[in-house]
Amino acid sequence: MGTGSAIGIEAIHSYIGPAFVDVRELFVARGLDLSRFDNLMMRRKSVNLPCEDPVTNAVNAARPLLAELDEDARARIELLVVATESGLDLGKPISTYVHHHLELGNACRSFEVKHACYGGTAALQTAAAMIAASPVPGALALVIATDAPGTAARGTTWEPAEGAGAVAMLVGSPGRILRLDPGGSGFHTFEVLDTARPRADVDVVNADASLLAYMTCLEKSFEHYCQRVAGADLRKTFGHLVMHTPFPGMVRGGHRLLMRKKAAAGAAEIDRDFTERVAPSLEYCADTGNLFSGALYLAVCSLLDHARLDGPERVGLFSYGSGCASEFFSGVVGHEPPVRRGIDRQLADRHPLTVAEYDRITGMADDRGFGTRDAVFDTGPYAAAYERRMAGRGLLVLDRIDAYRRTYRWS
Repeated sequence: MGTGSAIGIEAIHSYIGPAFVDVRELFVARGLDLSRFDNLMMRRKSVNLPCEDPVTNAVNAARPLLAELDEDARARIELLVVATESGLDLGKPISTYVHHHLELGNACRSFEVKHACYGGTAALQTAAAMIAASPVPGALALVIATDAPGTAARGTTWEPAEGAGAVAMLVGSPGRILRLDPGGSGFHTFEVLDTARPRADVDVVNADASLLAYMTCLEKSFEHYCQRVAGADLRKTFGHLVMHTPFPGMVRGGHRLLMRKKAAAGAAEIDRDFTERVAPSLEYCADTGNLFSGALYLAVCSLLDHARLDGPERVGLFSYGSGCASEFFSGVVGHEPPVRRGIDRQLADRHPLTVAEYDRITGMADDRGFGTRDAVFDTGPYAAAYERRMAGRGLLVLDRIDAYRRTYRWS
């Protein structure tokens, strides 16, 4: 690996939404081909309420993380980067709302980045480079990957996999949660229209192109990593592998391809290796669905909470974003004793929705998205879910939109 100051993720926290719908029930209700259900390897998908958006998801992911910091550490946050493919304005970044409601200092860079699901990694790597270059000892960055999908994918095979939520990461030195390997990155990019959101109410999905682009990028970015990191070996270099997770079944397919092509492994070894090195990273994703820009980092949380880490070990990470861009990079986890991040409690605490309730709630969510001029968010139509999961918990919710300006309040 290259040399340089140790930089990485100092702390991480996720917000996965207050409600869920059963994926099999959704498959049946939509009349989707049940022969494809097992390929998803999913159980439930997280759902936002209509009073939530990418801003509330971001703030609710980051606020518990910041609550653990003392005044000096908060003052050292000099950069806020918010990654999303659920933007709310062509000019004003959602990071401005997030900065305000997290009460960060004014001496702080703030901006939004977008590249589909790769955006979270673009934000993390940008933050790591900027913090490494900062002249301020102990400088910190806050990176948040946040998304809140609309209803454009309803009735397609992508709908059951689309989750909602955010992952917040504090970036600094030495990277107690995930210490990035300097120089440990390989890239691959090309133009493809596999998935896109040309309008707030339109999802363009070419499932075959998306699968092919994901697999091509996984193979080629790993090859580039091996060119840049002398002696890298798929079997020996990495204690675990963590990949962008549109749904766990896609990760299984990617792992199979990589093991066949780069390790000449047979079926029995591939299955065993998947169980040991990959499956721990998929537990949370199987119960939330795709968090888009945050999906890889929810998988990191799942690895930390479910893998047996007896000490520091190197992990290989693959990030992919439609359109497309990809990166295979590495870092070291296990510096800190295992600490559960509370995600299992969030999962257990979600409000269950029938498919009919899910349709009613998500049908109201389009009023919160890009280009909305005026709206008032009355929680009455979904009072049961709101009262059980949000009321009185000090979570940020969207109250109204007046002449495009969003007003939020605490639940």
